[in-house]
Amino acid sequence: MSLDDTINKASVLIEALPYLQSFRGHTFLIKMGGSAMEDSELVRKVMRDIVFMEVAGINPVIVHGGGKAISAAMQKSGLEAEFIGGFRVTSPEAIHIVEQTLSGDINPGLVKMLTSLGGKAKGLPGSEVFIGRRIQATNDHGQTVDIGRVGEAIECNLDPIKDYISSETVPVISPLAAEEKSGKPLNVNADLAAACLARALNATKLIYLSDVPGMLSDREDPTSLIPSINRTAAAELIADGTIGGGMLPKINSALDALANGVDKVHFIDGRMPHSLLLEIFTRSGIGTEIIN
Repeated sequence: MSLDDTINKASVLIEALPYLQSFRGHTFLIKMGGSAMEDSELVRKVMRDIVFMEVAGINPVIVHGGGKAISAAMQKSGLEAEFIGGFRVTSPEAIHIVEQTLSGDINPGLVKMLTSLGGKAKGLPGSEVFIGRRIQATNDHGQTVDIGRVGEAIECNLDPIKDYISSETVPVISPLAAEEKSGKPLNVNADLAAACLARALNATKLIYLSDVPGMLSDREDPTSLIPSINRTAAAELIADGTIGGGMLPKINSALDALANGVDKVHFIDGRMPHSLLLEIFTRSGIGTEIIN
């Protein structure tokens, strides 16, 4: 390695220094989802970034999805995946598959990967963290439809999460909730669960890690990235239809989090190596930030 290369590496560390100083002791809620989760090597790179953050004194908390894995497990069991209004219809038979896939397969896999990279992590089924309420969905005809054991997170049990944070352990949480009266499991949209937990933890940052580059001014043009936007302007893009489809629940949950104590929300592409570090510890970033 040449001297110039060594100096450039030192410059990168110096650029990151003020961010490391500012965020030490702060909580970052990281929501992992999208097709990037299907590539184990990409997931491993994200986990390495998260270990770096934890070693640097930041408190990462992970909420993960697993939609494609759930659909595959349902198909294997002879159940057809059905979505209404963006929500997965979850029958009593399907909720057991959802639980096993999220809390029995994906969650321990992420914990194992973190620990293999030298981090400390503990998996938590979302039903031990989130208290939920059943919801219904609206179909294409504007009709309200029962979609089974699907809910929204309305409250969070922070005790186990705070215990893990205080012991410098990364909590890894699946998007399930215990129904407020029955205690039975509910399938919860992971974006909404992450926003609920970010609010409850008063997180400094809520980071959505998926398979899109961020917010786009033209949904058909991946180069039309919006690097930074405030809450009012983002709401206007929803109103005029610029933002729609799968980004809509993410943006709505982000705006709700910003209105309730979260300092900043980021949307970044988990397929890009070290996207977390590039977004958080460099001046330019690589995705979209939403600010108040």
